[in-house]
Amino acid sequence: MKLPPGKIRFRNLPKTEFKGRQRKDSKEKDNYNSTVVAPPTTANIKLRLFIVWGVLIAAGIGLGINLYNLQIVRGPKLTQKARNQQMVNLRPYIPRRQVLDRNKNVLAIDRQVYTLYAHPKQFNKPRHEVAEELAKILDQDASKLESRFASQGSGILLNSALAEAVADRVVALRFNGLELRQKYARYYPTQDLTSEVVGYVNLDRRGQAGVEYSQEKLLEREAQTVRLSRAGNGALMPDYAPLGFPNFDDMGMQLTIDTRLQRAARIALKNQMKNYSAKRGAVIVMDAYDGSLLAMVTQPTYNPNEYSKADISLFRNWTVADLYEPGSTFKPLNVAIGLEAGIIKPDDVFRDSGTIQVGDRTIKNSEDKRYGRINIAQILKYSSNIGMVQIIQRMRPSVYYGWLEKLGLGQGMETDLPFSVASQLKSQEEFVSTPIEPATTSFGQGFSLTPLQLVQMTGALANGGKLVTPHVVKGLFDSKGQMHYTPIRPEPRQIFSPITTQQVVQMMETVVSTKGTGKEAQINGYRIAGKTGTAQKASASGGYIVGARITSFIGVLPVESPRYVVLAIVDEPKGKDAYGGTVAAPIAKEVMEALITTEQLPPSPSR
Repeated sequence: MKLPPGKIRFRNLPKTEFKGRQRKDSKEKDNYNSTVVAPPTTANIKLRLFIVWGVLIAAGIGLGINLYNLQIVRGPKLTQKARNQQMVNLRPYIPRRQVLDRNKNVLAIDRQVYTLYAHPKQFNKPRHEVAEELAKILDQDASKLESRFASQGSGILLNSALAEAVADRVVALRFNGLELRQKYARYYPTQDLTSEVVGYVNLDRRGQAGVEYSQEKLLEREAQTVRLSRAGNGALMPDYAPLGFPNFDDMGMQLTIDTRLQRAARIALKNQMKNYSAKRGAVIVMDAYDGSLLAMVTQPTYNPNEYSKADISLFRNWTVADLYEPGSTFKPLNVAIGLEAGIIKPDDVFRDSGTIQVGDRTIKNSEDKRYGRINIAQILKYSSNIGMVQIIQRMRPSVYYGWLEKLGLGQGMETDLPFSVASQLKSQEEFVSTPIEPATTSFGQGFSLTPLQLVQMTGALANGGKLVTPHVVKGLFDSKGQMHYTPIRPEPRQIFSPITTQQVVQMMETVVSTKGTGKEAQINGYRIAGKTGTAQKASASGGYIVGARITSFIGVLPVESPRYVVLAIVDEPKGKDAYGGTVAAPIAKEVMEALITTEQLPPSPSR
């Protein structure tokens, strides 16, 4: 139906529908009211700021406390810990100084070597092939090498000191299972030529004999610990190394030994020892002006490069470490004592009847010879025991004993060689109260000394009466020849007057004459003085060893201007003609001929 204008007609809706719509509208109204937030007040803002600032201040205080603890309380410890992590202490390898002879020939040097190990389980070739190739390089038996490879799977030591050139040949094989470890080892180029003087060092690089032992402080360079920085991966940082690292001085220790003379002495000694089947022997050459030793040879000897194969008794140089009775080679010194003490004159004459009675003992000449009336020069020439006893009997035993002590008997001797022992002399009370003691001492028996001490004493006859210090060390020199260190030695002691020594040397010249006991030491054109000795060998249990002798010859040259002393000594030569004049004198002659060449000694002026 159409409604009139202005009127609205409402439709009657169900009651339930209306009510539901009413609830919905009411609920929406409630929801709207619950999400509305009231604006913050000033009190709320201040509270929030206070909380934020409180947290920041507390954090700052905590940070400050922690910083104080790290920087102040624990600072030094942490700094040290950091340095320990960033730095490393290194003690760099410093080679020992070289040992050189007087002509700068190398006698001992540190060289780079390699230790060779085999690990058969890592071989990339058959064992027999590796063994065959290594045997050629190492000069070993291939079958023995293969057996070792079969018995052990790893860590087989093949060589502990392989030269660099040989190691290069091993590397060139390109075999797996061969390991080379680099190290440094002492090497002696002259091998056994100077071993009794130079000595050797052991695996710990410590000297065990010779100057390697006695002069170790001079031979070892100073090795100071160096602190280097390292990176985070542990690598060293050379940019932070101290200035001059790892440079070291270039000094070497120079000896007075002349290897040319040393070689000549060894050859002469070895040949003569072989001829007489001798037990051992020695040669010493000394410049009596200052005591420098130009040659010192003992035989048998050893190779210091293979010292482990040698008899340990050879490591002690017996010319300084063993005592013996010098016999007649001591007679010139007794003559000098008699002249200096004024109990004899050069032209005095004595009667030699072949025997002389001293207390309950009878003293004889060698081979029971008698020489009748002889002067002092002839006593030395023929080596008369009877004449020497008569000379010493003119002196009070106490005075004679004082002279022996003045010479150094019964005392130690200064030298730069190791293991030196003191000579032995009876006590003064026993010497003075027993007439036989001065008598036997007059011809070199009843006391003992080292061969080097006899050379020292005889040197006093060659240099005008001074007792010098025998030595082998000249000093430390750099590569330019400049000296940096010279050992300080005792001042020479004046024992005899120059007039006395000149008279004795001239008397000793008769020993090397045509009819003297030392005629085998004659050298054409040169005046040689000398004295032979054939002494009984003392037993350690007392008395003398039956049939055992020590033969020797000591020479002085040139007579017109004495300077050099040469001693040749041979222990226990075999044969009926084994005497000082036949065994030792020829050795001394060869050595003196070499000395004349090396020192360029001119011939003696014609008389």
